[in-house]
Amino acid sequence: MKVEIDLESGFCFGVLSAIGKAEEELRSSDELYCLGDIVHNGIECERLQGMGLKTINHEQFSTLHGAKVLLRAHGEPPSTYQTALNNGIKLIDATCPVVLKLQQRIHRQFQELDPATGQIIIFGQKGHAEVLGLVGQTEGTATVIESADEIDRIDFNKDIFLYSQTTKSASGYNQLIEKIAERVPAGRRFIHNNTVCGQVSHRRENIREFASRHDVILFVSGRKSSNGKVLFNECLNVNPRSYLIESRQDIDFKVLEGAESVGICGATSTPKWLMEECREFILAHFND
Repeated sequence: MKVEIDLESGFCFGVLSAIGKAEEELRSSDELYCLGDIVHNGIECERLQGMGLKTINHEQFSTLHGAKVLLRAHGEPPSTYQTALNNGIKLIDATCPVVLKLQQRIHRQFQELDPATGQIIIFGQKGHAEVLGLVGQTEGTATVIESADEIDRIDFNKDIFLYSQTTKSASGYNQLIEKIAERVPAGRRFIHNNTVCGQVSHRRENIREFASRHDVILFVSGRKSSNGKVLFNECLNVNPRSYLIESRQDIDFKVLEGAESVGICGATSTPKWLMEECREFILAHFND
């Protein structure tokens, strides 16, 4: 049986950088906190916790004083930085450069905006860490919509400045842009910004091609990964024999029956070592 790992799957640049910063700090420090899960993959989080990383929530963060805290790739709102300043917390900022640039763009737009005539709309997943950071740049005033079905929440009597969470679907974003454009009245501005991460967007095209080349696809991802859900659905759309697993323990060899090739791929939050472990597990089973 042929078992292939998708070379383009695995940590994106932002996640890879955040984990690298955590590992570097943990080699020289016996205490490091992380505000939220460093990555939406429980197994990778457990590995880093074994090295001494302690995951905390915002309520716990507000009670810390003089500690070191890592900010993950998703980014944080301005209030987090203010809390750190007030409490003497040393921040290790691992915000993804793409997310940071988007935060800055939204913040500048908010400063220039007249709320009586304009509004900021964010296409994203409500409650997602990145989206909370983006909304924070507008002092909580931005409107978040998850799909074109929610455009009635937009005030079409005002100018519209539209941005997207970096990991959202480019096609979904384009559909939203078309729907909004159809309803913008004469005399009102509609400015849409291309803020979907190119690296993540490219993975959708690649993973569809990868999934079509194999009899069975095992998609390795944490259940909480929004990017994982999107990419898994891309696999499923082109290959109905696609299965979502978190680790080798989830592999059901019955689904591999009759397959000559198995493709293993994953989310931007899936470590390469986890996919490799799944591959070796399959090969060992069939070589026994």
